[in-house]
Amino acid sequence: MAACASPSSFAPRSGEVDCMARAMYFESFRSSRDGLVAVGSVVMNRVESPAYPNTVCGVVSQKNQFAPGVMTRPMQSQSAPMVRATAQSVLGGERHPHVGNAQFFHAATYRAGFNNMHYVVTTGGNAFYERRRPEQVTNPTPLPPVEGITGR
Repeated sequence: MAACASPSSFAPRSGEVDCMARAMYFESFRSSRDGLVAVGSVVMNRVESPAYPNTVCGVVSQKNQFAPGVMTRPMQSQSAPMVRATAQSVLGGERHPHVGNAQFFHAATYRAGFNNMHYVVTTGGNAFYERRRPEQVTNPTPLPPVEGITGR
């Protein structure tokens, strides 16, 4: 998929930018650029996985996967232009370096009782994780928050 291309060689369609920006806006609390990029990285990991739709809008609009109303609620914030610019950057190939292959996240304050959640980073108010076999989980609880990694 072209989303892995370098930013200079890929111009995302406006619909993809809008869908990505919506996921970032409603899921990251707009608290940090790192949080936005991490959410976008999860979206792109799902796009690249055969288990999910192969488009950004398909992933973001999947029922019960992202914030309620993610595709319909208005984005009313001064941060909307920054969110959109960050969405374009992720669609152009930027990824949060600590997200890796993670396809899941939840609010950092939430405590799940599952034994297959391997946490990779906490940023932007969310804890990001991979699902693994229980014996392969080495970080079973959310990590301390990290910010300032993507700081463009």
